[in-house]
Amino acid sequence: MIFVFIIDYVKKKILSLNHNLYQMKNIFYTIIITLAMVSCTSRVGNASKVGKSQAAVTGTQWVLADDIANKPTLMIEQNRISGNAGCNNYFSDAVIDTSAGNFSAKNIGSTRKMCNNMTTETSYISVLQEVNKYVVTENTLELYKDNLLLLKFNKQQ
Repeated sequence: MIFVFIIDYVKKKILSLNHNLYQMKNIFYTIIITLAMVSCTSRVGNASKVGKSQAAVTGTQWVLADDIANKPTLMIEQNRISGNAGCNNYFSDAVIDTSAGNFSAKNIGSTRKMCNNMTTETSYISVLQEVNKYVVTENTLELYKDNLLLLKFNKQQ
């Protein structure tokens, strides 16, 4: 009889312990997911200015701020962008709205030279087509998709 009581008591304690471990595991996962979400939405660069009125960028020339060989360039003219993507020249119509900081370039065309490493060029043009916002300071142009910084340029002197 005492043996049955002891076994029943141990079962209850184990179940209680499993329930507590389950709760602790849920709390742990909730904390990890929250931290991951906060880190993914952290603002980089001038993201707090995204969606606000921006200075006009018509007639400016920019060079990608990354430390890579054959840096892509960006020239902005009235409703048009062009530049060099690392090997080939590219061009596109652009929609730039300074009042809301909107920037859009779709259907980007380019010359067709074959180069040793096309990865940079392919990635650059692909990312450039995703841009929908911009933030400009004196010597820096940042291109965003919503609040996510995609490309950062330095003004070409």
